[in-house]
Amino acid sequence: MATGQSVAEVSRQLGISEATYYNWRKQYGQMKLTQLRQLKKVQKENAQLKKLVADLSLDNSILKGALSGKY
Repeated sequence: MATGQSVAEVSRQLGISEATYYNWRKQYGQMKLTQLRQLKKVQKENAQLKKLVADLSLDNSILKGALSGKY
């Protein structure tokens, strides 16, 4: 965009729609680079925690089934 290209041209080069560009701009446009890095870090940590909770829930369910005698 800084080189004078239109939104349509940049979107085409990136392989995204113009609507996606505007949605991203609306969501991330006011953020600084450090804030974006922090957001990505938190999202990654959140995904890891969700996986951990899912694994622990599965383990818990298996143990409850074993204790109740339902193999």
